[in-house]
Amino acid sequence: MNAVTGAASTEPLREAARAAMTSNDPRREAAGPTRDESRINGTRNEQQGSGIRDLDDPQPTTRFAPVTGDLQSQNAAAFDADAQAPLRGLASAGPDSERTQHIGGLSNGSAAGPGQQPVDLYSGPQASGAPSNPESTLRFAPEAPPATQSTQRLALTPAELDSPQHAGTGSAQPAYSAQIAPSYGPDSPVGESADAPRPPAPRAPGERRPITRQSEEPNKRPEFRQVLQSAKARKIGIAVGAVLGLGLLGYVADLVMSSGEVPRGVVVAGVDIGGMDKSAADARLRAELDGRAGRELPVTIGDVQTTLVPGTAGLSVDWDGTWDRIGDQPLNPITRLTSLFGTETVDVESAVDEQALGMTLDALRVHDRPTVEGTIVFENAQPVAVAPVPGRILDVAAARGVLVDNWIAGSPMSLPVVPAPVAVRQDAIDQALHQIAQPAVSGPVVFDGKGGKAVLAPEQIATIVSFAPDGHGGLTPRIDQKVATDLLVPQLKESEVEPKDATFTLTGSKPTVVPSVVGDMINWPKTLEPLAGLLANSDPQRTAPAVYEKVEPKLTTAAADALGIVEPMGEFTTSGFSGPSGVNIRTVARKVNGAVVKPGDTFSLNEFTGPRGTAEGYVESGIIDHGRPSKAVGGGISQFATTLYNAAYFAGLEDAGHTEHSYYISRYPAAREATVFDGAIDLSFRNNTPTGLYIEATANGSEVTVRIWGTKTVEVESITGDRTKPTKPKTVTLPKGDECIATEGADGFTVSDTRVITDVNTGKEVARTTRTVKYDPIPVVKCE
Repeated sequence: MNAVTGAASTEPLREAARAAMTSNDPRREAAGPTRDESRINGTRNEQQGSGIRDLDDPQPTTRFAPVTGDLQSQNAAAFDADAQAPLRGLASAGPDSERTQHIGGLSNGSAAGPGQQPVDLYSGPQASGAPSNPESTLRFAPEAPPATQSTQRLALTPAELDSPQHAGTGSAQPAYSAQIAPSYGPDSPVGESADAPRPPAPRAPGERRPITRQSEEPNKRPEFRQVLQSAKARKIGIAVGAVLGLGLLGYVADLVMSSGEVPRGVVVAGVDIGGMDKSAADARLRAELDGRAGRELPVTIGDVQTTLVPGTAGLSVDWDGTWDRIGDQPLNPITRLTSLFGTETVDVESAVDEQALGMTLDALRVHDRPTVEGTIVFENAQPVAVAPVPGRILDVAAARGVLVDNWIAGSPMSLPVVPAPVAVRQDAIDQALHQIAQPAVSGPVVFDGKGGKAVLAPEQIATIVSFAPDGHGGLTPRIDQKVATDLLVPQLKESEVEPKDATFTLTGSKPTVVPSVVGDMINWPKTLEPLAGLLANSDPQRTAPAVYEKVEPKLTTAAADALGIVEPMGEFTTSGFSGPSGVNIRTVARKVNGAVVKPGDTFSLNEFTGPRGTAEGYVESGIIDHGRPSKAVGGGISQFATTLYNAAYFAGLEDAGHTEHSYYISRYPAAREATVFDGAIDLSFRNNTPTGLYIEATANGSEVTVRIWGTKTVEVESITGDRTKPTKPKTVTLPKGDECIATEGADGFTVSDTRVITDVNTGKEVARTTRTVKYDPIPVVKCE
């Protein structure tokens, strides 16, 4: 229904009312809506608090429209009983502020009775001469009898406009009417929706408040409720329910049918077992994967390629752990659905023998490439800085993870490496070059000796100086003391006096002591102590004194006199040699002649002579090698060893170790002979007497004699036993040539020797020892 009779539409009136309320009063434009305006145009909660119904309420609502004087009877406002009560209470209120308070009071249930004056709620600007009221108010008519349209109308008449309260407003200014009418929907004749904007509520004079923005979002709850109750919605609900039901039925059926199977889409180490029975899947996995542990696996370490066998490295498949990773059928419906269209890769769980894997990784460290440390070298006596070359080493921890995680794939893999540590910084190399190396070869270093000088030239210095990491990122110089000494000793050799031990010479039948000599030798370690400082100094005059020290002989004159060497104790002579063997025998005899053995000391032939090679004057001669004649440098010395052994035997000295020949040689006494071999077989005896020993050794072209001097205290007798247990030789045929020496051979046998020692003064037996020797037969050698 139309809320205003005689009007074609309320919308123009509403727009005019809004314009008048917002633009006619300059103060309103500046200060914003008044309190009364805010009350009328406020939020739903404010409207409900003042007694005005909510827009969603189907009961009548207050609406505003401008009216002119001649339409006053047509533009009355309609009120229902609930809405009139609070509005009529405004008629008896005073100024705006009081009316505002009165509205609050009326909202609690008070109401004005019939016949009261219209309520001044709001109007346009006042005319001149009107009471000094800052704002005019809109007046509402008293309650009228209910109309058939369930509305009541209230209009501002021209007489009211001319009243003192509204005098001066003029007919040109439109009056405003308020109406309470039922809420109209979109299909109502008025054409306004129930959620149309409302005018602002009045405010007190001078009051300024923030503008409260009206909610623009309509309440659509009734419309949503209607949509849910529609037939279309019911059809959609039925369809959705049917789809969900079918989906649930399919989910349950799929879950039941796949029970006991591997989840769909599962791939283990390249083997697809998705959807298979678990026992069949396990058999397939074992058939595919078990053999991979025994196959060679190509690996790359930096630029090095090698292989390893996973099984040997302690790697195998942990089947229980692998099946734990595969898991059971998933219960999540989304997971089950997506498994129809994709795959899930499951990693193999590896069983690891940590000890075997650790040994394999350690073995792979052989391919590490250590850093070539920077250093300083000398080229033509000039120092040159060498930059470090970084290396790389196997990252053992990371390589372990790569092997454990990826060996099962069987494909080539690259093991991680890390840079090898660099021990020397480049700046330290440069510093050592300028501060040490260059000054070291800047000139010669001179050592002053007694009657001479020893000089290290720059070229020689370059051979004794080197550099090594100092452990703190730098370089430290090193001086080769031995090389430096070897370069300096010959230059000052004549200034030294070698120490000489006291010795003996034979005059007639009695030995005489040859006095010892105290040496005056350079102590080269002490002499070279200042060398490092001299090399770091670039001063052209770099000199240091040679340090001499007295060196006492090992056997002084007094000590030799006290040894008691006065007579022969034992001697022995052998013969039957010639040619190269004689050369070697005479050479070793000269070396041993004059040896002194102090009481309690042990004499070793190999230790005393040292190496017996061509440098020492020995030549190639005949030996016996594995029963066959052969040749070697130093051959024939065994005859001297046999001679020396027998001299010690008859002197009553203690046997400290000797070895007989494997084959009997006829010129030696059976079971009382010895052989030696440089560095392998030795002859030694111990001086078990209280006096010293002096060894006299002489040799001519065919025989050699060894005599041991000291103080004789015992007599020695040798008793040789019978030869027993004979053995026949074998025949060996060799190709003719220089390597083949024909022999007739000889029988082997076993024989013993007994040494009886008696006291020289009393004749009492002191000791008796027996030694049994087995000689092998000498083979018959034929050269064909």
